[in-house]
This record gives sequence, structure tokens and C-alpha cells, in this order.
Amino acid sequence: MDLTVTTYVTYLVISVGLTVWVARTLSRNGRVFLADVLKGNEQLAEAVNHLLVVGFYLVNLGFVALYLKAADAVADTRRLVEALSVKLGVVLLVLGALHLTNVFVLNKIRRRGVMEREQLPPVAPQGWTETSPATGV
Repeated sequence: MDLTVTTYVTYLVISVGLTVWVARTLSRNGRVFLADVLKGNEQLAEAVNHLLVVGFYLVNLGFVALYLKAADAVADTRRLVEALSVKLGVVLLVLGALHLTNVFVLNKIRRRGVMEREQLPPVAPQGWTETSPATGV
């Protein structure tokens, strides 16, 4: 087996492992956040969490597969390490960007819900005031 194939296999093993680890960590720790965003609806939070994890896997593993091919043949161990560091670095940056995007969107949804709860008046309106015919107010 040549070093290029070794680079491919190592890249796939590490990238898939990192993707699975990050997805499980985000899923496990994101449940509480999603429940808050969705106003305590645990069942909906669990469903959204699952859909986010599936989307995360699809996007990330698709990117890992597309980014597999090395530009040049790997001739020695030094080039193997260099190729792996570049490829894994890009995968980690994509994982981080996806995570930050998810958190940003969910935080926007959460803020909207908090603002809606705060905008409700403490006491319901009890009627209208009539205008004065003389002043028009």
C-alpha cells in the first residue's frame, strides 16, 4: 500500500471519528438549550435535536468525502503528515463553522421567544378612553 492510500485511510478514520464525536457531544449537550428555545416542549426539542444531528452528519461526511483527494501524490512521511494536517484542519474549521452557525440561529430563535414573553402586558387592557369633543384628544 503506498503512502497516498495510507493518507486517505488515516484521513477518513480521523475525520469520521471527529464528526461522530462532535455530533454526539452537540446532541447530548444541546438538548437543554433546545428545550429552552422551544419553550419547554421536550418532545419537539428531541425531534429537532435529532434532525440537526442528521443534517450535521450529512453535510460533514459529504464534505469529508469530497475533500478526500490529495492534490499531489504523497511521496514520503513528511508529506503524509502535511497533507493530513491540512485536510484535518479544514475539516475541523468546517465542524466549528457548522456548530457556530447552529448556535447562532438557535440563539436568535430563543431571543425572539424571550422578547415575545416580555412584551405581554402584565394586566389585560380593560377598555378604551373616549376622546374629548372640544380638544379632539
